[in-house]
Amino acid sequence: MAKIFKVGLIGCGHIAETYFRAHKYFNNFKIIKCADIKDEAAKKCASLYGIKSLSVNELLNDDQIEIVLNLTIPKAHYEIAKKALLHNKHVYSEKPMAINLKHGKELLKLAKKKKLYIGNAPDTFLGGGNQKSKEILESNSIGKINLGNAIFAFPGIQSYHPSPEPWFAKKEGGPVIDMGPYYLTALVNLLGPAKEVSGSIMRGVKKRTIGIGPKKGKKFKVKCPTTYLSTIVFENNTIIRLTLSFDVIAHQRNHIEFYGNKGSMIVPDPNMFGGSVYVCKKLGELWKEHKTNKMPLGKINIRGKSLRANESPINANYRGVGLSEMAYCIEKKRKHRCNGELSLHVLDIIQSTMKASITGKKQEIKTTCQIPKKFNLKEIKKIMR
Repeated sequence: MAKIFKVGLIGCGHIAETYFRAHKYFNNFKIIKCADIKDEAAKKCASLYGIKSLSVNELLNDDQIEIVLNLTIPKAHYEIAKKALLHNKHVYSEKPMAINLKHGKELLKLAKKKKLYIGNAPDTFLGGGNQKSKEILESNSIGKINLGNAIFAFPGIQSYHPSPEPWFAKKEGGPVIDMGPYYLTALVNLLGPAKEVSGSIMRGVKKRTIGIGPKKGKKFKVKCPTTYLSTIVFENNTIIRLTLSFDVIAHQRNHIEFYGNKGSMIVPDPNMFGGSVYVCKKLGELWKEHKTNKMPLGKINIRGKSLRANESPINANYRGVGLSEMAYCIEKKRKHRCNGELSLHVLDIIQSTMKASITGKKQEIKTTCQIPKKFNLKEIKKIMR
């Protein structure tokens, strides 16, 4: 029987519900206590899920807690992760790893020194959609990937988040910080590490209006670029054109497309776990659909309205699998897939994209990482209920 790791959650906001839901799917961790800088938020969360609320310091000093689940806002990720490691606890954080590369490197160095595990979202690349894409690429059925396009574009996080202001802040705001990790992690998982990036930016409007929650109708200032157009060259010389935007009302482009010398492939939404993969090997032929809805992490498990406003009513959502897989690897003393090196490399691409876009100068990616191994069925079954 798998060891059940005791988890302490810090940051009782918008995404916490998703991780509590993960208890239904994964068998090796349990969130037993929670904390937040806002005491009322922690107490509300504790009451809702039948657990105990503590102050942040109390949770960090609690000997029961083996893993800290860091769900704070992006600019607090580094501080909380560092404190967790200094208190001899493994830590799994929401994306991104940190706001700047220096802090990311510091966290990775500290984790290695303390012989602790550090993991980060996104874990969506472990889902059926990205794993099926990986399987097809590894079969060489569409050959060497030369080019590709990727896009995330919609009107903005303010339409579904009750407190979106941090996502439009000067240093930690914008679509690269918010949605970049999903796309870049998926791309690195499929293509390997990146080596250089160039880009350009724009800011669509100076003020935005909150669309839901108690602050609905309130206007706030936009202090960061809201569209990034970047060209990323990977170490294998694949060139990807990536669009990340909070300024697009609607579009009909696919999330990710790869163009190989033997065929082309459409990769499903990297912000979700399921979705079909499509392959075309000859001009004029119909695209062949590769379904993922019978894969363990591709099955539709959401069929109604979620507390998370950005979830469609029907989808596959297994957020928390990265935490579960990390817990399994802690027990087995092996390297986990949502690891610090991968997260640091994605952070490097994010920072380099922002710098290249702002300065107009091509940026070299200074870090690298190993490509995560395919998440096989045997391992998945070990952690799923």
